[in-house]
Amino acid sequence: MKIVLGSDHVGITLKREIQTYLDELGIEHFDVGTFDEERTDYPLFGSKAAKAVAAGDADRGIIICGTGIGISISANKVPGIRCVVCSEPYSAALSRAHNDTNVLALGSRVVGVDLAKMIVKSWLEGQYEGGRHARRVQQLADLDRGEEIS
Repeated sequence: MKIVLGSDHVGITLKREIQTYLDELGIEHFDVGTFDEERTDYPLFGSKAAKAVAAGDADRGIIICGTGIGISISANKVPGIRCVVCSEPYSAALSRAHNDTNVLALGSRVVGVDLAKMIVKSWLEGQYEGGRHARRVQQLADLDRGEEIS
């Protein structure tokens, strides 16, 4: 598995902690920025990470801003991305099992380092169940293509 990471200036400290955690887990990763604490805009890095996942350069992405909300919205603008913002492990696991999420957003002002690691672990270990959820995930893909769903 290869993970792309991205953050704005507010999320950079937590992103560095998650990079170290991924190293400990032996998971390959790369960073699309930001690389310093100079003020920047979360849509730049949410979309960069999402585009890397959509293009197949990464299997999944982890993105971080202050709340996780803004950066998740920017990622979800990229066709093929199903990004979830989580502040606890249960939703992270179910987002994988039921929604086949491919990007995880975290809020550095919402979760601490240890909780963020638990969320990341649950999300990384989560497996898409398919089955009854496949129809809904397909509907999301149809919406990405601008198709009507019923």
